[in-house]
Amino acid sequence: MDNKLLDILVCPLCKSPLVYKKDENELICKADRLAYPIKNDIPVMLKEEARQLPADEEV
Repeated sequence: MDNKLLDILVCPLCKSPLVYKKDENELICKADRLAYPIKNDIPVMLKEEARQLPADEEV
């Protein structure tokens, strides 16, 4: 994941910064507890594609 891209990407819902989880290949919004997938090196920033993080999963 390109660091320059990570610097400008924010959550499309709340505009919070995102955390890159390399092992899961996801961008995490801590505020909304959503995980946006990265497919073929492209972040999929759609709410419909995001995974809701369970309450017990650490972000």
